[in-house]
Amino acid sequence: MAVQMKCINASLGYEGSIVAEKLDFTISEGDYLCILGENGSGKSTLIKAILGLKPQISGQIEWGKDIKKNEIGYLPQQTVVQKDFPASVREIVRSGCLAKCGLRPFYNKKEKELAESTMKQLEIDDLAKRCYRELSGGQQQRVLLARALCATRKMLLLDEPVTGLDPKAQNDLYELIAKLNREGTTIIMVSHDVAAAVRYASHILHIGSHKQLFFGKTADYITSHTGKIFLERSVEENG
Repeated sequence: MAVQMKCINASLGYEGSIVAEKLDFTISEGDYLCILGENGSGKSTLIKAILGLKPQISGQIEWGKDIKKNEIGYLPQQTVVQKDFPASVREIVRSGCLAKCGLRPFYNKKEKELAESTMKQLEIDDLAKRCYRELSGGQQQRVLLARALCATRKMLLLDEPVTGLDPKAQNDLYELIAKLNREGTTIIMVSHDVAAAVRYASHILHIGSHKQLFFGKTADYITSHTGKIFLERSVEENG
């Protein structure tokens, strides 16, 4: 599989303060990478670096020939304001096509068809005329995922996508993300849910305060020193 992104000996931080350093990992086409780490370990800073919103202090982030920075579909953590956004589902999903419009002030037939087919794929086509803020948390996340897919099918970056959802909605969203990955979309998911990470991801990047604790295949993570510690902790916390 073609390499889509390489992080080479990167140090990340802000205002001269380093939060993570010596990050080394590779993402190939079709991977499902889960980024684990406790609060303050640098996960959010790494997201910003991947998206090109914040430069790394040192090291490199290199992109493969078949993908560009603007070909990442991004699903951020939702804010209270976003949850109360007064637009229809169809309007929000179509807005994922804005980059394709360029200077054109309207969506063309192809873009409208893409939005409709994506809503159908994610089983929210029956919600198309509904107001976004009237939906459940799980439905809202599907709408935002559909919007991201209208922007690109190559890579999705998901920041704690199940936060605030009930267990059934969490499981449904995890299964949907796994299905998209099987269909060829590269997934990068930031999470604190170690159990879900080892269930769904093909690769794990675990970062701690200032350092990289693990990067590799999920099967190797489970048997690693880091993996054993955090999996045991997850079991204890969830009873």
